[in-house]
Amino acid sequence: MGGYFFAIFKAHSHIRNPRMKARLMAPHRPDHVWSDTHLLLPSPIRLSVPRRTVLGHMAAGVVGGALAGAAPGVARAGRAAALHAPAVVGRAAPPRPLIMLDPGHGGKDPGAIGFSGTYEKHVAEAAAQELSRQLLATGRYRVALTRASDHFIPLGSRVDMAQQHGAALFISMHADALHNASVRGASVYTHAHGASDSQTADLARTENSADRFAGPMVHGASPEVQRILASLVTEEARKGSSHMAQAVVSAFQSRVQLLTHPHRHAAFAVLKSAQIPSVLVEMGFMSNRLDEAALRQVGHRAMVAGAMCTAVNRYFASAGAGLTG
Repeated sequence: MGGYFFAIFKAHSHIRNPRMKARLMAPHRPDHVWSDTHLLLPSPIRLSVPRRTVLGHMAAGVVGGALAGAAPGVARAGRAAALHAPAVVGRAAPPRPLIMLDPGHGGKDPGAIGFSGTYEKHVAEAAAQELSRQLLATGRYRVALTRASDHFIPLGSRVDMAQQHGAALFISMHADALHNASVRGASVYTHAHGASDSQTADLARTENSADRFAGPMVHGASPEVQRILASLVTEEARKGSSHMAQAVVSAFQSRVQLLTHPHRHAAFAVLKSAQIPSVLVEMGFMSNRLDEAALRQVGHRAMVAGAMCTAVNRYFASAGAGLTG
């Protein structure tokens, strides 16, 4: 190759015109480019292709080659190839809080039986279904029920279901009976080792005995175990339970008759979740004729459910409750 260069130089050395000689020997003028193969031609023929055109095709080839291995369907070369930034997607909203509703009793456990033969388990299930409908209608929550039909569930299993679902709030719904048939009105209960009064202590004993229907394989917790469970409840869950109970009382005041001192507490086994704010709502008492008659009415149950829905909204709307959606 070196000899060939020398031959070309020698062939043109006889030219005396300096301008022609410079043009032949220095073909790299700034407004044109030359083929890489021009030295293999018998004479230095100039390619009249503008530099910007060749550079443009070269650049397109480089871009196309780089993208070809990155994503299928992207042009390998060509002036029409274009780069597009990926779409900017906003931060996904966190999931809506799940409310676990727990209709009391069920199956072989009828709960309290009213003067006219009304079963508590049927009232609790009907009210829970109505509350579920109203909560879902807000579009703010997800809802699950411990039971959606007439079957028995042990108390511990109800709590376990709430924990497994990652519930943000647990509401157990009841309409129990008292020894004093003259007592009527709604009330709400939170978990504590000691009962707030003797009436509530009796009520807790009745509720905690529900597992007797489960047979010999399921037993209620002993007093010692109850104390241990009470100590495991986190302070955050205690505060959340108390706040929800207050929201229920506030929402009921203008719509549903309440007991005196309607927020009470006792060692209810179904409220023993360590991390989930939990309340038990007594919508009235089957032992009272007026409460039983009211709870048999669809309209009254819808009013009770509406007040409870308002309480849930207030609970989650408060600072730190974490409502989304």
